[in-house]
Amino acid sequence: MVVPDWLDRLAAQAVRIPVPEGLRPPERGGRPAAVLLLFGEGPLGPDVLLIQRSTRGRRHAGQPAFPGGGVDPGDGGPVGAALREAAEETGLEPSGVTVLCSMPELYVWRSDNRVTPVVGWWHEPSAVHAASPDEVDSVERVPIAELVDPGNRFTLRHPRGFAGPAFRVRGMLVWGFTAMVLDAVLREAGLERPWDPGRVEPMPPDVLARG
Repeated sequence: MVVPDWLDRLAAQAVRIPVPEGLRPPERGGRPAAVLLLFGEGPLGPDVLLIQRSTRGRRHAGQPAFPGGGVDPGDGGPVGAALREAAEETGLEPSGVTVLCSMPELYVWRSDNRVTPVVGWWHEPSAVHAASPDEVDSVERVPIAELVDPGNRFTLRHPRGFAGPAFRVRGMLVWGFTAMVLDAVLREAGLERPWDPGRVEPMPPDVLARG
């Protein structure tokens, strides 16, 4: 197994990655959860696995995200939860994933989840698909080259005043928690290319309508 240098660097400093202000956990409360940041080597170079949540979902409907969910008693912790959820949602084979590290816990206020991002290297990729149609509409291996392309990056502003990094890739608008984590990871891994945060776009009406 050969892990890319940039991913080794990320893993080495993962516990020291600053937590964005909007994702800092409260002193109390919140349900334990985990997501899998799974990087692999695809036909177009390094990529990361994202899902598009079902538009029928109760929370984050239709929103691109990392595979993941709540930590169950039998998971043994965030790593087990991230791998189990990823397998359930995308059909991936967990034995093909090498877990490298966990990042600091983050808080998603809308779902009241304390989320641990688990970073993995896909040393033996397996076929993936929307394995849980009630939860997932589609699965994408998004090339890192597309994420760092300045033309695909901008600041997204919500009518309530929230503004944060966003990506437009593979027909998906990646924003919120997922975009904030990707923004930090690309920067800390030394992959980020200069982009214009002053390019601000309003939240599209169809995204607002999904809540």
